[in-house]
Amino acid sequence: MIAKTKYIPDGKKALKELPILHYLDADFVYYPVTSARCPEGETCVRGGQFVKVGEIVGTRKGAFFEQPMHATVSGEVVGYEKHIDNSGKVVDCLIVKNDRKYEMHSSIVERTDAEIEALTKKDYIQIVKDAGLVGLGGSAFPTYIKLETEDPIQVVIANGVECEPNLIADYSLMMNNPKEVIMGLIYAMKASGAPKGVIALKKKYKEIEERFKFALKEFTQYDIEVKTVGNFYPQGWELSMIKNALGIKIPQGQLLSKYGVLNFNVSTLQSIYNAVKKRLPVLERLFTISGDGIHNKNFRARIGTLVTDLIELAGGYKDQETPKVLVLGGPMMGTNILRDDIVMTHTTTSLIVMNNAPEPEEPCVHCASCVYSCPVEIQPVQIMNAYKVKDKDALRQLEVSKCIECGLCSFVCPSKIHLTEYMRLGKRLAK
Repeated sequence: MIAKTKYIPDGKKALKELPILHYLDADFVYYPVTSARCPEGETCVRGGQFVKVGEIVGTRKGAFFEQPMHATVSGEVVGYEKHIDNSGKVVDCLIVKNDRKYEMHSSIVERTDAEIEALTKKDYIQIVKDAGLVGLGGSAFPTYIKLETEDPIQVVIANGVECEPNLIADYSLMMNNPKEVIMGLIYAMKASGAPKGVIALKKKYKEIEERFKFALKEFTQYDIEVKTVGNFYPQGWELSMIKNALGIKIPQGQLLSKYGVLNFNVSTLQSIYNAVKKRLPVLERLFTISGDGIHNKNFRARIGTLVTDLIELAGGYKDQETPKVLVLGGPMMGTNILRDDIVMTHTTTSLIVMNNAPEPEEPCVHCASCVYSCPVEIQPVQIMNAYKVKDKDALRQLEVSKCIECGLCSFVCPSKIHLTEYMRLGKRLAK
């Protein structure tokens, strides 16, 4: 009998044991002028101009919002080049030559506790908006828009599940800076008016659970608790995580705020803490290089760093005569790319390099593994067939839009059919 696949190798154990190498002194940093959510953008600096850390250097423009771009080093603006951003696309990037002085812009002044206590909901939203904060779990959705809701919020949940294999950025943050996550959660509670906060973690991360419970002893005046959830994949999907951590079942496609819930990734909450307390945008992130085709390393690097610099520092590729497969992000939901000149952005946390051992795609054997394992209960093979004949009506009837692109259908397929890619293509065609 075909069983539902819920547990997959996560590839994290060896990566968590590697030291974190700090590489904050890249000669040049690169800032994409556009992003996946912001197809337009413009800069507000010119060649030869000197910029400081935290200074606005441009604005990215989405359909209904704008996001400021901030310098993460001080130095001279020297021009533009094309590189790969987090979406895997080649985009124009503003270049700043790092002077390694890291002079802070005059706007970067830490707030006192009294100043923070006096902040209103409107103030919090403006702070988060001005810092250009987005969902750092991968969504890149503007954080201020979530906080703008007029719905009564009962609980803010910190998502620390990080169920995607090979990713350890959130794990590292929670191990090293649990207090900053808690402070960001408190600020999100104040901004939304929520009386309660919950930190959701995998059950197997006992060490993280203990660190949070110890840190929470400083914040007994707030109603915050740690809840553990299952170790299965994709437990990090917000609807599954909320159901298991809070007992609230939210229908897919509904706004969480309508059910009194706001959900933030733990790294996003740390960025809220830095914006509110220190007036800082996101300056750096942890980046992991893994896979059998490269020397595995963890780095902490400035936003704007070229990943080619990190690859060189890691020791380069293994078996250089062997073709490589490059995956930007995790192995389940990441993007296959053909170049390694990737710019580290807010949501860039991993590059997987595999020695190319292609497995031929075979005909579907109608085993229904993909159907049993799909967390949103759609039919991947039927959607694939509808896409191949470009049947938009069938794609809509098969509810392709419900797909969360978790990658399970491709993972379980014995015929090695790239079903997740067909889901992505089907969603685009059905719009």
